[in-house]
Parts: sequence; structure tokens; C-alpha cells
Amino acid sequence: MELERLTKSVCEVARQAGAYIREERKKFSLERVERKHAHDYVSYVDKGSEQRIVSALRELLPEAGFITEEGTAKDKPAALTWVVDPLDGTTNFIHQYAPYAVSIALLQGHEVLIGVVYEVCHDECYYAWQGGGAYLDGNRLQVSNQQIQDALLCLQLPYNSDAYKPVIKRLIDQFYGHVGSIRMCGSAAMALCYVAAGRFDGYAEQYIGQWDFMAGALMVKEAGGTVTDYNGQADFTQGNSVVATNGLIQQDLLHSIQSIGNE
Repeated sequence: MELERLTKSVCEVARQAGAYIREERKKFSLERVERKHAHDYVSYVDKGSEQRIVSALRELLPEAGFITEEGTAKDKPAALTWVVDPLDGTTNFIHQYAPYAVSIALLQGHEVLIGVVYEVCHDECYYAWQGGGAYLDGNRLQVSNQQIQDALLCLQLPYNSDAYKPVIKRLIDQFYGHVGSIRMCGSAAMALCYVAAGRFDGYAEQYIGQWDFMAGALMVKEAGGTVTDYNGQADFTQGNSVVATNGLIQQDLLHSIQSIGNE
């Protein structure tokens, strides 16, 4: 019950950050965008959202540390750690293209205890706590039961294009025309939530940060799906790759990914 109560409080934190993002988007200017790396952007909205989230989470759980995308909190390692992406899908946000989201997870060692993702454009709050299930605004989530030939896959394009281009080309070549269809949504957090909700049947991406996928990965697991890294390891928390599916097509994605790596 303690995890459930804390999760509901985190939902409110995420909603408040989302309200800030939504209001700032109404007056947002491209002139206020900064470039972190090639094709990787940040704005004052990312930073403002993170400051608000960190301040609120410190009040909820003062003993917890932080891993944040924009570096607002620089704490020493702690037994409990908040993992925060204040605006996942910044490029989508800049271009006023849905979806983009706030993502917050609570980590204990290699275990994800809480995951909350608030999608700003559609006012949707996804949340899960360990052993308690996954929900969208109070409604229980369940992954799909599609097999690979009818699956809707999300194959994302990370910023590390030089390293990932050979992989994504082969993945699209292997699956395009052999599955239901392929999409790219521009937000790792939302891709995972869509798998949990049965909107996507599978998702794969590499070269992403912990803040991108930690909350959404718990969502998939609590909705009955499967999450591993690109090597098929169940402990995905320390790496930079995620394969998340309804479970029925997990081996199909892993086989294709690993066959590319072995060539």
C-alpha cells in the first residue's frame, strides 16, 4: 500500500510538470533551443520541468537520490534513486508533434519500484508500482496478444545515428512487409507505455539513457509484457538498450537484433 500511495503522489508531480510544459508550449520559440549533441536538443522548458520535479520529489522522499537527464540534482548514490526525464521527446515538443512526456521512476538497486509517465498532449497518466499492475488514469493495462505477422512494431531512431544506422536498416529490412506495420513515435517513454496499453506490440531501441526507459519498462512488465536488453538479459536497468514486447514476439525481435550483431 505504501508504494501505491507514493505512486499516486508521483502522478500528481508529473501532472504538474506536464501542465507547466503545456503552458510554455503556447509561447515557445525555436530561438530558445540549445543543442546538446548532434540532433539532440534541450530547452529552458526541459530544465524548468526538471527543477520542479526534483523539488517536489525531495519533499516526498527526502532520503532518495537522483539520476536526472539535465543534471539538476547531483546527489551521492543512495539506496533509493529517482530517475527523471523532465521532457521525453524534446524534438517532438519543439516541433509541436505528439507525443512528449514526463517520465519518473523510483529505483532500488536494480529493481524498479515505481514508474509514472505523463503524456502532455493527450493528458494521459500512465503509472505502475512493483507487484501492483499498470494503469492509465485508473484503468488496468494489459499487453496485446498479437503474433509477429500482425504486430505493430515501434523501431526508434536514437541520436547516435552513426552507430545505429546499420542496425536499424537491417531491422526495417527484416520486418517491413513481414509484420503488421512499423512506426516511430519519438519518445521512448511513450513507446513503452503504448506497448503496455496494447497499442504497440513491440518496441526496440539502443543508445538511450536510463531516464528514457526506466518508468515505461516497469509499465510493460506490470501489464504482462516482457522487457530485456539487446542481449536478452532481464536486468535492463544498467544498460542503454531495451526490447519490450507483449511477450509473444520477444524472441522474434531478439533473434533479429542478435543476428545482426553476429554478422
